[in-house]
Amino acid sequence: MMKATLLLLALATASPAGAACYADYKAKQDDPLQLHYGVAELPDTACSPQTAARALAPRLARGGWTLLNILSIFGPEGLDQRKSSAGQYFLRY
Repeated sequence: MMKATLLLLALATASPAGAACYADYKAKQDDPLQLHYGVAELPDTACSPQTAARALAPRLARGGWTLLNILSIFGPEGLDQRKSSAGQYFLRY
């Protein structure tokens, strides 16, 4: 019984392998100036603001955008509340 309890406790507190993380960010284009707010999925190795910026900036640059800043890093539970605000930039980059 004790082993089963410990196993359940370990499973409940373990983070899933490859747990998804996401960032919401602001980006810009020049001439003419355009701004956008977006949400991007990140690799699990980029779940801090600094590593997220390093992962996301090149992806945005390929689309002609410059990353301005990472607003926050969050898990899948934060996606629904940001989807309408991000519009066409929801999980685009």
